[in-house]
Amino acid sequence: MKKIILLLSVLFVSLSVFSQELDCRIQVNHSQLQGTTYEKLFQTLRQELHEFINNRNWTNHVYTRDERIECNIFITIEDQIASDEFKAKIQVSSSRPVYGVSYLSPLLNHMDNNFQFKYVEFEPLDFNENTFTSNLTSVIAYYCYIIIGMDYDTFGSSAGTPYFQKAEKIVQSSQAAQEKGWKAYEDLKNRYWLVENLLNSQYSSMRDFMYTYHRLGMDKMADKPTEGRANVEQALEDLKNIHRRKPGSFLMTLYTTAKGDEIINIFSEGFPDEKARVYNIMKEVDPANSSKYEKIMKEPIIE
Repeated sequence: MKKIILLLSVLFVSLSVFSQELDCRIQVNHSQLQGTTYEKLFQTLRQELHEFINNRNWTNHVYTRDERIECNIFITIEDQIASDEFKAKIQVSSSRPVYGVSYLSPLLNHMDNNFQFKYVEFEPLDFNENTFTSNLTSVIAYYCYIIIGMDYDTFGSSAGTPYFQKAEKIVQSSQAAQEKGWKAYEDLKNRYWLVENLLNSQYSSMRDFMYTYHRLGMDKMADKPTEGRANVEQALEDLKNIHRRKPGSFLMTLYTTAKGDEIINIFSEGFPDEKARVYNIMKEVDPANSSKYEKIMKEPIIE
């Protein structure tokens, strides 16, 4: 009896310690397609993607269940090109916990409009990062590595590089693919350029921003809110200097899309001089959304 209890304990510890890296919620919206025959097909696809993403070991590191990266993948089916081929768009988002509080800080919120894939119900989802076998699994795996790399970048300066390099290998192996999104000449803001920017030394200071913002700023908010907010502001000041050197970069759009609302929430509670400085920074680095940063300057409502 004692041996059985011991074996169960070891099994429980193993399952809790060696759990996979991602805790991903997947949705597949097919409402734009006519007919009811798609319901089961895309329900199966959602389940198979859930297992493909959440049951795979994407790194060699040990994760506890509580350490898994929370993320979302939302696929919108737009058209059926052939009996087993679909045109879609895919939205990918992720977040990471902030030390000492129950808040999750957004890291990524990106829409990819070029997602064409073939899928046959119950056919295994094969993937090899060195060989292109399927646009479906290549795109999904690519974004899994992007999510993991961006998470690592917030805990250590440029710590996400090995995972961005894996995403880059997927891009390289997909150069002969007929589907769009992998080639440099197709678009300035596609999967090719996203990982190129992340690994380009010209943008290394932008990845340093993610570390300063989160590890030195957000993670200090619970114990030392003034110091944490000051470090977030310093990170934003650095972001402004980067913007002046490389205006309109893909990464700048990526970061401000993910962090804009959070920045408003942080500094709406700040001191008047902080509010003014951050408001001016955000107007400059994210001019397309300058009007929404006016919320920073508004006085908080006291009930």
